[in-house]
Amino acid sequence: MERIPVSVAGNRQLREELERLERVERPDIIRAIEVARGHGDLSENAEYHAAKERQGMVEGRIMDLKDKLGRVEVIDCTRVSTKRVVFGTVITLYDVAEEKEVTFQLLGPEEVDVKNGVISFRSPLGRALLGKEAGDEVLVKTPKGMLEYEVLSISASETP
Repeated sequence: MERIPVSVAGNRQLREELERLERVERPDIIRAIEVARGHGDLSENAEYHAAKERQGMVEGRIMDLKDKLGRVEVIDCTRVSTKRVVFGTVITLYDVAEEKEVTFQLLGPEEVDVKNGVISFRSPLGRALLGKEAGDEVLVKTPKGMLEYEVLSISASETP
C-alpha cells in the first residue's frame, strides 16, 4: 500500500473532517431519511431521494478518509531538511516570465490550497521542484506552456 505523506496540520484536518462526518453529518442524514419516510410514498419523495444521495456521498467520503488515514505518514514540516526541495519545504522562486518572486509550500494532494501558496508535490511544478537546490533553474511544462523559475531559497515551515 502506498503511503500518503501529510503534514501534522493536514493529518489533524483529515481527522476532524472524519469526526464531523461520523458524528454530525451521518446522524443528520439518518434523521432526514426518517422524516422523509414519514411523508409516505418513497417512489416520488424528492426529500427521501436527496437524503439517500447525500448519505451515499458522505459514506463514500468516510470510507475514503478512513483509507487515507490508515496510510498516512505524518511529517513535521518544521523539521525537514532545507538543503533540497522535499515534502513540506517552503520554496521561494523567481518567476522569470512574470519577473516576480512567488512562494509555495510543497505538501500532498489533500492539503492543496493554491490561494494560500500550498501546492502538491504531485503537481507539474511540485514534481519539477523536488530535489532542487537554491540557485537551480526549473523548467515546467504546463497547459499554458513552458514556465521558468529560479529557486531562490528553501526553508522549513514555521508550523508543523
